[in-house]
Amino acid sequence: MKICFPVQKDEGLTSEVYGHFGSAPLFLIYDTATKGILAVNNRDQHHVHGACNPIKALDNQSVDAVVVGGIGAGALGKLNQLGIRVHRAQAERIAENVALFDANSLPELTLQGCCGGHGHGGGCAH
Repeated sequence: MKICFPVQKDEGLTSEVYGHFGSAPLFLIYDTATKGILAVNNRDQHHVHGACNPIKALDNQSVDAVVVGGIGAGALGKLNQLGIRVHRAQAERIAENVALFDANSLPELTLQGCCGGHGHGGGCAH
């Protein structure tokens, strides 16, 4: 399984999960089978609010799940349409969230849990 995490910078499994999917500078894709990590630059980082294209952002990389601090409704809907489940991060770093994901302890996001807008530093009102 491949799990995508939005991050500010690549520090491997010690990377902090970024506050908002669409404005993250980088994504780290963790492969649970190989324990490998692939870094992908956000190809859609400077999109207009509400117009995030997750597939463009991920540079067409295939993922099974996304773990985020926050995400807009449009991006969530597009990911869900592709069969990609989106979960709310419950810890600061990727490694801790991977352990929580493995234990089925990360809540799946719904439209009610989406961000209402971009703030300074890529954060949201969540």
